[in-house]
Amino acid sequence: MKGLRALTCLLAGLVLLLAGALGESGGTRAQIRAAPDGPSAYPVETVIVAEIDGPIGPATTLLAENALAEARDAEGGMLLLRIDTPGGLLDATRDIVAAILASPVPVVTHVAPAGARAASAGTYILYASHLAAMAPSTTLGAATPVGMGGDIGDDLRAKAVNDAVAWIRSLAELRGRDVGFAERAVREAATATAADAVQDGIVEILAADTSDVVREAAGYVVRLGETDVRLDTDGAAIVEHEAGFLVEALTLLTNPNIAYILLLIGVYGIVFEFANPGMIFSGVVGAISLLLGLFALNFLPIDVTGVLLLALGLALMVAEVFVPSFGALGIGGAAAFAFGSFILFDTDAPGFTLSPAVALTATAATTLLLTLVLAAAVRALRRRPASGDEALVSEVARVIHWEGFAGEVEIHGERWRARADEPMATGERVHVHARDGLTLTVSRTPFRTDAAAGAPRSATTRPEP
Repeated sequence: MKGLRALTCLLAGLVLLLAGALGESGGTRAQIRAAPDGPSAYPVETVIVAEIDGPIGPATTLLAENALAEARDAEGGMLLLRIDTPGGLLDATRDIVAAILASPVPVVTHVAPAGARAASAGTYILYASHLAAMAPSTTLGAATPVGMGGDIGDDLRAKAVNDAVAWIRSLAELRGRDVGFAERAVREAATATAADAVQDGIVEILAADTSDVVREAAGYVVRLGETDVRLDTDGAAIVEHEAGFLVEALTLLTNPNIAYILLLIGVYGIVFEFANPGMIFSGVVGAISLLLGLFALNFLPIDVTGVLLLALGLALMVAEVFVPSFGALGIGGAAAFAFGSFILFDTDAPGFTLSPAVALTATAATTLLLTLVLAAAVRALRRRPASGDEALVSEVARVIHWEGFAGEVEIHGERWRARADEPMATGERVHVHARDGLTLTVSRTPFRTDAAAGAPRSATTRPEP
């Protein structure tokens, strides 16, 4: 009996050890799933699917917030973010993560379709989500901060990296995901495939499409606020979220190349309106473009030095038109404009840097327009008018007939009535001083005006034959 009892205790101990080992190998999935009689069920009736395809920016934040609002208003709503992104702006990423953490409905991130990636900003969004899924042949990781712009010191870079590590570790701990990979993704730009991510507890679900994700999500326990709920997705309807006009417009405007071009169009329009008063069209187009460009810059990280260099370059090129500097101002303005263009956007985030081709083309076009076209416009303004009162004043006329203090003169091949303060002789050359209706005021002395009053002082006359 004692031998049998000892054998029984030994077998029981082996069973307990084996159960413990199996429990540890279950990893995160064992922690996320709960017994059916544990947390209350969350019946999912509507799954709102929003697509994030491309760099993460202000438009992505608006898209995510709108989709969350739609899922919150739906009966039994759940949001599924289908993402394929190379990364994006840090501020936009933090806004999206904050919205997910505060969401009253479950949020699932699905890296899809095959070949997609959740790099950099996408990794933070995935870690923040209640559930994470990946399609086969997808990757995630490489979450080292790159949105700091330009070369910075080692101390500042270390602070930025440590801050990002602390942030993603807190998200991993909150959702019960692999903390080690999260830290390596930031410090070492580590990446993981879909199969490895599921095996290592980085994501919970391996699914090829949205319907598979919804089906596999059934039974998982997630925390909404302070409450743990078990997802029940059987029979859930899948609804695609429409981005809407505002999101599409913001996506276009916050493209650095588009914002930059709008600014230039605005400057061109206003400059040419001042050079040619009364055109109206150029002024209206310029004002609208400038306002749209400034609106876009409000959402983008910009360098103040770049803005000042752009303004200085424009000012120098405009000054070249009015000041004879033999090209010095124009060349200096073009150089300042080019340098300002390259450092205008203070970020290295994918999708939010200015194309060098756009910057160089814009510099050449701006130099050409301001130094050649604007110069031609200014010369046209300075040219004597060909008609109207201005075309007659200071011109030379020939007396055709004269009696006393009035008579007729010929100017530009036309006969005009004329008056003067002195008698004139037929055939005499006289100078026009003013026009009153169809009568000219003339005299023998050349036309001169008061320089102190700001009028022209030229007394040049036609040489007499």
